[in-house]
Amino acid sequence: MAKRTTTRSVQRKPARPHRHGKGRCVAILKKLSAYIDDELPGTLCEELRKHLGACPNCEEFVASLRQTVALCQHQPAPVLSPTERARMRNDILRAARPR
Repeated sequence: MAKRTTTRSVQRKPARPHRHGKGRCVAILKKLSAYIDDELPGTLCEELRKHLGACPNCEEFVASLRQTVALCQHQPAPVLSPTERARMRNDILRAARPR
């Protein structure tokens, strides 16, 4: 009889319910890049850390963003015009809006 093989699946923790509106997360997302780059004042950083500790979705997003930033630091940066930069930033913010 052939031995049955199993595949391993990634077990995700069950999502904790949000205790705040999605608008709060969008406001936080707009500041995350500056937060990761240590460009925010201490009081704002503390506010963000409190939110991240209570919001698993944002916490997961920050972990992913940090990993992406680390990976991108080892690649040459593409040359973008100010117009292309602004368009890209607007596209990202539009995609992050709650639906």
